[in-house]
Amino acid sequence: MKTEYKELYEKFGLNIVYYRKKQKLTQLQLAEKIGVDRSHISAIELGNVGVSFDVIFKLCEVLGVKPKDLFDFRD
Repeated sequence: MKTEYKELYEKFGLNIVYYRKKQKLTQLQLAEKIGVDRSHISAIELGNVGVSFDVIFKLCEVLGVKPKDLFDFRD
């Protein structure tokens, strides 16, 4: 990941946290539903890793949101 985009990764991660908590899911529950390890969810939420389209689409299904919602960054 390029350091110049770190802030955007972090904002994406905060949106994952927001929608996960809105659905009352733990990191572990979300990870199990989308087929990844809990540590991967943690890394996404902290903005430490990039996310594939496959994972984005699975997240959207489970969280009940559209992809654009995950990229609607709050200032």
